[in-house]
Amino acid sequence: MEVFFEIHSDNPREGPGNFNSTKRAFKFLKNLPKKPIILDIGCGPGKQTFDLLKISDANITAVDNYQPYLDSIQNRINIKGLSNRLQVLNKDMDNLDFDTESFDIIWSEGAIYIMEFENGLNSWKKFLKPNGYIAVTEISWIKENPPRDLYSFWNNAYPAIQSVESNLETIKQCGYKPVHHFTLPENAWWDYYNPIIKKLPRLKEKYANNKEALKVIAEEENEIELYRKYSDYYGYVFYIMQNIN
Repeated sequence: MEVFFEIHSDNPREGPGNFNSTKRAFKFLKNLPKKPIILDIGCGPGKQTFDLLKISDANITAVDNYQPYLDSIQNRINIKGLSNRLQVLNKDMDNLDFDTESFDIIWSEGAIYIMEFENGLNSWKKFLKPNGYIAVTEISWIKENPPRDLYSFWNNAYPAIQSVESNLETIKQCGYKPVHHFTLPENAWWDYYNPIIKKLPRLKEKYANNKEALKVIAEEENEIELYRKYSDYYGYVFYIMQNIN
């Protein structure tokens, strides 16, 4: 885990995404209050959190259970004087204790997989106001019949991965109306991967005599290479939905 956190610490994002995709998704949220209340679940280092502040007049509560991320966000809040619009809380996404129907929007980029898609949608629904929105990104199959090595990787890394069509059906079964969905562009992945790629040669040198560390690094390299080869088959999909019951 020490090596894993070295690879992922101080990166702008902890999952694929970019400003344009966040902005695009937000545009599908209609008839919002002038100052909507947003819950950003699994906020990580907070890139999308600050993007949401830029594109809206929202007040945001951002939650994560990794305190170094929250400390970094809090430092930016203090520097920018944003304490009236953004607060951070250390909470597990599967044990949230907010008041029922207290948010206009629930946002989660690259994090709902921790609870699995259906469980996350069901668990968070009670915190959403009637007709409120949930916007999440979820790793999804976007093309049928993936190559064997790719299927094996994701079946091991995230067995709950589903097709876009299956996820849209899950959204309906959970009591939401699908509003829109789109696949994140490839540059949103490279915005995430490139900072990692730059770190790996130094880390391989640092841990040259540590087989376990080199195994972790090799797994990162394999994940990146799979996306380079097979990005037509899978991706993060932004799902925007509205609470209807």
